[in-house]
Parts: sequence; structure tokens; C-alpha cells
Amino acid sequence: MKVKKIHPYLFIIISFICVIFVGTCLLALPISSKSGKSFGFFDSLFMATSATCVTGLATINVAFEMTVFGKVIMCLLMEIGGLSIITIGVFIFSILGAKIGVSNRILIKEALNQNSVKGIVALVRKIILLSLIIQFIGTIINLFALVPYYGSFWKGLLVSIFHSVASFNNAGFDIFGDSSMIEFSDNIILNSSTMLMIILGSMGFVVITDIISKKSFKKLTLHSKISIITTIILIVVGTILLKLCTSNITWLEAMFTSVSTRTAGFTTIDLSDLSPASYSIIISLMFIGASPISTGGGIKTTTFAVILISIFYFARGKQNRVFKRKIPDTAIFKAFIIFVVAILAIFNCVVLISIAQPDLEFRKILFEVVSAFSTTGLSMGITQALNSFSKIVLSFLMLFGRLGPLTIIGVVNKKLFSETKESIRYVEEGVYIG
Repeated sequence: MKVKKIHPYLFIIISFICVIFVGTCLLALPISSKSGKSFGFFDSLFMATSATCVTGLATINVAFEMTVFGKVIMCLLMEIGGLSIITIGVFIFSILGAKIGVSNRILIKEALNQNSVKGIVALVRKIILLSLIIQFIGTIINLFALVPYYGSFWKGLLVSIFHSVASFNNAGFDIFGDSSMIEFSDNIILNSSTMLMIILGSMGFVVITDIISKKSFKKLTLHSKISIITTIILIVVGTILLKLCTSNITWLEAMFTSVSTRTAGFTTIDLSDLSPASYSIIISLMFIGASPISTGGGIKTTTFAVILISIFYFARGKQNRVFKRKIPDTAIFKAFIIFVVAILAIFNCVVLISIAQPDLEFRKILFEVVSAFSTTGLSMGITQALNSFSKIVLSFLMLFGRLGPLTIIGVVNKKLFSETKESIRYVEEGVYIG
């Protein structure tokens, strides 16, 4: 009897769901709670999903309500969610000397959105080693800020490790307390290390390895160039706009907010004091998010850039081009698909939560939903007020945002990423657009 193989994208989705399920079970154990009582299924599910999808939204105060065991589980879930269980699994097997078969290579190729299986295992090793090295360096830098603050090396070390993992994986969880990083708003060391970790994590593993191997901007791939330039523009423009629209924050706070709102979720300012303009800017930055094949979410920087480039050249009646290269029509099509699907997902979730909890303010619901989709984790204070239905809705949205619209669509449309075309051609007929 012929055994039907599981589609790679379906396997990726199942792997995330399995990790979330195991995380939910572990966080629901009384040993995870300082009170000695279980957090309950829905809160445990929400926290496990938020950690695995590296979001940062929380219905439980990690700093005060979780034991060391619970914090370790959260840390592991963030690491697995950021790098993916498939990437970690292949790395472990390769270290042990196990043979990585063709099917597993194809699986990791799809997980990392690569065009070929050639050198895929070597790429996995680079990704894992780079991630561990970056997080180790981040931990060391954090020590200089946190050991003096806590007055204890071991306490400072534990918080430094947790914060380093959360920063690099753009998870947004912290164990500082109720005020998140607001009390560290003027700490240049912690702010700088956190921003650096967020940028490296959100830049994308392929971009980082490309920079290391090429060592010259001109030699980088078009993907890397677009990712780097778009990231820089978003950070600079976001910083300037936030500073101009929010008069009571410093330039450091404005820059940190600009960096963090693109899927990290840490904050050094009080979000309740946001002006309508600042609120709109943060919503936009969260929606765009990080770069592809990274630890962040959102529609991605390259998607945003390709859409703008396409609109610009379409308006001028010219063929799109950037760095003397033409962007493939398939890439443009996928970019617009991602944008539309993201808008629809956010709209539907806002409607569902508004129906389930009409007492909540609309702008706070919208902020929460965009934050969940982009796996940012910022909140305007309504997360703990969500009922069970709203928690499930946001849990699904966080998973959807972490996996990405194309991964979900790829399960149904197996030809989405292939160049094969249908043999049947239909007669074209015009449709009025616009």
C-alpha cells in the first residue's frame, strides 16, 4: 500500500502546534505557578502560543506569577519558536552524525524558504551557531547593566539570559516587572544591546550569513539589499516621526520604540500616553514587521518594499527595477496576496473580538490584533481582560502570523512555489478595475 507523504508546509504547521501543545501542558502544571495552582488551560494555551510564536502578549505576569521552571519553559518555547523545531532538530541530528535524508532536506528547504536543497544542512548549522553566539554576546553585554541593578551576579545572569533570548527572538517577554523596560528608558547599555539583538534577529538569518560571506554591500543578493535598506529607512523614519508626534519622549526612547515595535514588543514608554499620530505610526510599523526567514512577524520588509516599488513604477508606466534588477512578477503577486490576506485576517479578528467583548475600546482591540498578527506583543492594557473566546482568536492569529499567509496557502495550493503551469488555458475577458 502506498503511503501518502505529509506536505512540507503541513508538517511545519503541525510541528508548531505540537510545540504549543507540549508548552501548554507544561505551563498548566502547578510547578509553573508561584501560587502552586494551575494557570488553567486557556491562559496556559495563550502563553505557550505567544512564546512559541515569539509574540509577547501575556495574560500572566511572567515576572511575578511564574516560577523558575515556568520561566525556563517560556525561554525554551521562545528559542524553539524563533528558530523552529525543524531547524533545531536537523542541527542536532547533523551534530550527532546522523544522515539527513532527501525528504528532511526538502522540509528544511521549505521551512527556510530556500530555492534549493544544496548546502541546506550547512546553512542550518550556520543559523544555529550564529544565533547562539549572538545571544551569548547579548547576555554578556546585559550583565553590565543588570548585575549592578539587581546587586546580585546570579540574579543579573538569569535575567540577562532571559532578556537576550527574548530580544533576539523578537519575543517581547520580560521579567523586569510591571513596568517592562520603562525604568531602564535612560540605560544606554541595555537599550543599545536590546536594539542590536532585535535588529539582528529581525533582519533574517539569510541576510546575516550573506553579509558575513560577501563582506561587501555591492556583492549582496537583491533580497539582502532590500531587507537592509528597508530596515534602516523604517528605523530612521519611525524614530523621527515618533519624536515629532510624541513631545514627552527622548530621542533614545523614540529610537527604541521604532526598533521594538517592528515585532519585538519591548517598551520604554507608557503606551497609554500615545497621541493618535503616534498610535498610527506604531500600528503601521507593527504591520510591516521584520524581514523574511527571521524571528519576527508582520507582512515583512521585503513585501512592503516590493509593493511600494511596484506601485511607483506602475504609476510611471515603466518596468519595475531596483539595483538594476527586475523583481519577478511572481514575487510581486505574492507580495500583494500577503498584504490582502493580512488585512482580511486582522479585520475578521477585530470583528470577532468586538462582538465577543463589546465593552472593549475599538482602537485598543485593533492595536491588540495587529500586535498579535505581527507577533509584536505590545498591548494597550486589555490582554488580561480578554475572555476565553478572544484568547483563542488571538492564539490562532499569532500562529497564523508566525507561520505566514503563504505557508498556510501553500498547504492547499501545492503549486504555489513551483514554476509549473496549468496545461489548460482559458479565454481572457476584460474586467473593469478601479
